[in-house]
Amino acid sequence: MLPTTGLPQGAVPKLERPGPLRDRVYEALLELITTRALQPGQHLVESELAGHLGVSRQPVREALQRLSTEGWVDLRPAQGAFVHEPTDEEADQLLSVRTLLEAEAARLAAANAGADAVAALEKLCDEGEKAVDADDVDGAVAMNARLHAKVMELAGNTVLAALAAQVDRRVRWYYTPVARQRGHRSWIEHRELIAAIADRDEERATAVMRAHTEHTRKMYREREK
Repeated sequence: MLPTTGLPQGAVPKLERPGPLRDRVYEALLELITTRALQPGQHLVESELAGHLGVSRQPVREALQRLSTEGWVDLRPAQGAFVHEPTDEEADQLLSVRTLLEAEAARLAAANAGADAVAALEKLCDEGEKAVDADDVDGAVAMNARLHAKVMELAGNTVLAALAAQVDRRVRWYYTPVARQRGHRSWIEHRELIAAIADRDEERATAVMRAHTEHTRKMYREREK
């Protein structure tokens, strides 16, 4: 039987003060879902979530409605709210789209990136490798997201970046269960990508990124459930 809202010690983010409370609660819950502090299928009890976040039930209810609209939460009549359990088809379709977006971002980054940009990517890769060495899955997932976001930034295409932002959080959601399995191999691939970008080799950067993202998609399909 799946647990209810009980959360790991220190998992609940502090709510930032600026902005409407419902938006801050939404962001906090989305972060907990994305990082899998709240697991797929987990029952979300309004009163417990409100207690964890230090708010009333109303903004929690509003946040859950929004999360339901966006496909992160399932609202079941007479049962309540549950974290959505993604189907393999959902994940496969999204990760396929990610491959297209990120392969093009890698090509553009190779065309545009200078020495400072390459150094920034190498620094992110250093941090990611340290997280893997420390078996810090959350840290590795976060650094993976930051490195990919940096490549997208270096691409310099605002339309491409906007499309990538729409799938970014779901990519993190799907990547988390396989991050430990991907381990050092993922960061070796990142090094290969950075080398291609540094050499301004657009074709190689595209191929490396496509293979890299496809490895993650394949591993998600083959993961232990």
